[in-house]
Amino acid sequence: MINNVVIMGRLTKEPEERKTSTGKTVCSFCVAVDDSFDKQKTHFLDIIAWNKTAEFICKYFNKG
Repeated sequence: MINNVVIMGRLTKEPEERKTSTGKTVCSFCVAVDDSFDKQKTHFLDIIAWNKTAEFICKYFNKG
């Protein structure tokens, strides 16, 4: 079984796309997520996506 996580937030900078030495696409970005219990807190999550998901994110997602 595969675990799924849904994260809703704002990108803190443009997604960064690169290729590995084997040709796989990697996309890294950071998401700012407001805490639902404490409105004064914001969590910053570093995310790494691979392959087709990475290509989709780099093509359609922007900062903000």
